[in-house]
Amino acid sequence: MNFTKHALGTLCGAMLLTGAAWAQKGETVKIAWIDPLSGPFANIGQNSLKTFQFVAEKVSANNPAGVKFEVVSFDNKASPQESLTVLKAAIDQGIRYVTQGNGSGAAGAIIDAINKHNERNPGKEVVFFNNAAVDPDLTNSKCSFWHFRFDADTSMKMEALTTYMKDEKNVKKVYIIGQNYAHGHQVAKFFKEALARKRPDVQIVGEDLHPIGSVRDFAPYIAKIKASGADSVVTGNWGTDMSLLIKAAKDAGLDANFYTYYAGANGSPSAIGPMMDGKIKFVYIGHQNIPELAKWTQEFSAKFKDDLSLLSTLHVLPTLAAGIAKAKSTDPVKVAMAMEGLTVKSFSGDVTVRAADHQLQQPLYIATWSKITDPKKQWNAEGTGYTWVQNKVFEPYVSSTPTSCQMKRPGA
Repeated sequence: MNFTKHALGTLCGAMLLTGAAWAQKGETVKIAWIDPLSGPFANIGQNSLKTFQFVAEKVSANNPAGVKFEVVSFDNKASPQESLTVLKAAIDQGIRYVTQGNGSGAAGAIIDAINKHNERNPGKEVVFFNNAAVDPDLTNSKCSFWHFRFDADTSMKMEALTTYMKDEKNVKKVYIIGQNYAHGHQVAKFFKEALARKRPDVQIVGEDLHPIGSVRDFAPYIAKIKASGADSVVTGNWGTDMSLLIKAAKDAGLDANFYTYYAGANGSPSAIGPMMDGKIKFVYIGHQNIPELAKWTQEFSAKFKDDLSLLSTLHVLPTLAAGIAKAKSTDPVKVAMAMEGLTVKSFSGDVTVRAADHQLQQPLYIATWSKITDPKKQWNAEGTGYTWVQNKVFEPYVSSTPTSCQMKRPGA
């Protein structure tokens, strides 16, 4: 992948000029991947695992520290409790780096457990790379030196989404629907706050929070949305909760535009299909039609017969490799210190680990579900004949929300 080769190659060259010697060259760094491989969100987890394994192979072949990466998978069934069980198993195996992303509840549990482990076991510290759990509290009131987030959080995405929506004059009546856990609550909260600032004329005509991962028929919810007269729906749903929500909207003939976080995630494009042409948008850190992603997108599809959709995972290992190179060590404490304030080249340009809270600062994109018009340049999302057409790119400063984090660093 060009961005990885350029970013890490440049850093490698700079370090070589200083005559740095890599004592850990050829060392294998293990990453414990903790996410669902069973249950209602298994498809999302399986896609994430494939992506990490794919990126590990690519980055292992070319990185400035000369290390190899091995991804060791653990099924947490999307459960915070199960996450703690498999985290202990990973630590018992001597793994010092952990990644997880599907569910902020699980992420919060992992952060708490790692904080306690590291305090009680100096010299055996563990670092957590959060690739997709987006509850803003994780880098605010619950921030930790041992936690780094590579996706944009809920508030950042909502800042970009509502900046786009404020100029959409057809948005007059909005219905909010989401999963009844931290992320769903935060989507509703930040949408209402941003709307009051940017489009106070817009009416919120309804709001629902449903059980996560257990609703099999969203028809009753869609009926309420239809009855409300909403012209727009805002949702943070993901996985089967996203796919089944869209299916119910199609079946009911709901004439509304959807503003989403995760309509591009694994399985959702197939559920959307041709009936929602132009009616679904998402806000995310990228999309499959970014030219710098083309080579990896094609290779991933050929290898796994699946789409490369969880793009936040693409930042984790390149940034870790750059941190190891800067630290001249694979020791988690030294690497975490080195990663603070680190900037690397990405498929979307420069991305930076903000030292204050370890939240990655990066561009955000708005894209719309549309019929393919140029098959040579546009990605055929899940073989549907449709793709994500870019509407807007927001530079990091637009969505960079402030943090209340009071970081406690080792030795402080």
